[in-house]
Amino acid sequence: MRTAFGIFALVGILAMVGMIVVVRYTRSTDQTSFIRPANTFSPMLTLTSPVFAEGGTIPSRCTCEGKNINPELRIEGVPEGAVSLALLMDDPDIPESVKQSRDIDVFDHWVAFNMPPDTAVIAEGATPPGVEGRNSAGESGYKGPCPPDREHRYFFKLYALDRTLDLNASATKADVEKAMEGHVVEETQLMGVYEKVNP
Repeated sequence: MRTAFGIFALVGILAMVGMIVVVRYTRSTDQTSFIRPANTFSPMLTLTSPVFAEGGTIPSRCTCEGKNINPELRIEGVPEGAVSLALLMDDPDIPESVKQSRDIDVFDHWVAFNMPPDTAVIAEGATPPGVEGRNSAGESGYKGPCPPDREHRYFFKLYALDRTLDLNASATKADVEKAMEGHVVEETQLMGVYEKVNP
């Protein structure tokens, strides 16, 4: 009698375990249907440089104390649907005297726009694809850091846009920012610092 009861209990336990396994397997299978494959996600837009890290010192060759050439920049994770890229570089740490004499709040060092969305690298000392606008010195192209008083921060700002901008090489940073309004798909930035070796 006890043997029969034991067998019956064992069969019942095994049946319950089987049901739990089936339920867990079903739930697991159902959940996977809501997970997108990893390769369908767009990576986040990033801007990096092999010559300085975020918050690091910009090499002197890329400043007014050196060759005054732009550092190499690398672009990754441009979102699908982006039509063009824009790159702006500025210095918000300029002295009050410079703000008053030039009637500016920041010094714009580089204005570039209408770069193809597949741009992956802007080589050191190279003109980026697209259009270069005017910096705060009234010149076209890159103007390297040249802080007159202390260490300054320099922000390289990258924008992925859903259109090209109807601007030409006379465009300033303000012109680009106005034209970009409502068309920024994603943005990122890289900040480097510099203080003159020979002030």
